[in-house]
Amino acid sequence: MSAAFELTAPTRIVFGAGSAAQIPAIARAFGSRPLLVGGGSPARLGPLDAALRREGLTPALVTVAGEPTVAQVRVAAAQARDAGCDVVIACGGGSALDAGKAIAALVGNGGDPLDYLEVVGRGRTLEKPGLPFIAAPTTAGTGSEVTKNAVLASAEHRVKASLRSPLMLARAAIVDPDLLVGLPAAMIASSGLDALSQLIEPFLSSRANPITDALAREGIGRSARALRPAYDDTVAGRGASAAAREDLALASLLGGLCLANAGLGAVHGFAAPVGGSWPAPHGAACAALLPHAMRVNLRALEARAPDHPARARFREIAALLTGRNDASASEGIACLDELCAALAVPGLARYGMTAADIPELVQKARVASSMKANPLPLTDAELTEIAERAL
Repeated sequence: MSAAFELTAPTRIVFGAGSAAQIPAIARAFGSRPLLVGGGSPARLGPLDAALRREGLTPALVTVAGEPTVAQVRVAAAQARDAGCDVVIACGGGSALDAGKAIAALVGNGGDPLDYLEVVGRGRTLEKPGLPFIAAPTTAGTGSEVTKNAVLASAEHRVKASLRSPLMLARAAIVDPDLLVGLPAAMIASSGLDALSQLIEPFLSSRANPITDALAREGIGRSARALRPAYDDTVAGRGASAAAREDLALASLLGGLCLANAGLGAVHGFAAPVGGSWPAPHGAACAALLPHAMRVNLRALEARAPDHPARARFREIAALLTGRNDASASEGIACLDELCAALAVPGLARYGMTAADIPELVQKARVASSMKANPLPLTDAELTEIAERAL
């Protein structure tokens, strides 16, 4: 953990209820033929499509059902080139945003996604800016609107990996808490715990810095106070309150800024190969892993690096989660256990993973890019324990 750091962020971030109304005018500054990228339901893009047309734009439409794959992005980039698109607007969950980001980069640089993909691809560096990219999240989890990478699943390698470059940062990130209205309770739980993990892991990261620390502290506190009430209210049929939606949207945004600049850790080191091998949504995988990775990391620090600065940070996280300044690190982890139980987070067995899969999963997790920023290297036995507890 060093005071030397570099910070990257989108050119412009617009946050607030109703801010999605600004998307057409912002897009108009970049071009007239946008590619509009959304999730699996084209109908949800109808209002934005109509608003863009009222602004005089003529959008083309691409939808991404589920988490984006190399094949989907390859096809969509070709469609964008053929349609003469000059700006990409992604409006949806993290999958839609990652797809839009990757499409924009590929149209600007040419080539195949595997030319640039980390770990399983050729890892070439993007040399040119892509099409201008505008991101508008409709969930509160990934923070993808402010990150410089796009996660894609490679079916042939049974893993998810990233295209990554500062050239992939959005020209504008529009974060409107009103777009969270109507989210189902399970999505609030998984995306909210994904956001929380993306605040906690950068705070513990070996690359933590003073700016991401400040953002993480703010985000963890907001997530802690809003996530369970938002879930409970949704289960009860009332829906999340405006205040809770604002907290969750801001926690997700701050988590994206943190992970983009300080890295992640074991939770996301596992989440990438889990998502590439089983139909586990990214947020659900992170939710299943979070308390167990925290517990194993804390024990490893106590045993092998008792003077490591991350130990004090575990206690600070506990205070933010529990609202008690005297909370111990173990009490903070217990709070996460209780939160996951209250939010009905399923184990990874729900998605088809078995104990027999764990050795191969551990090998893939160890080399995942996210694992590099974990507070300290974990042994195979420690990684195995995390996977077994998350099962």
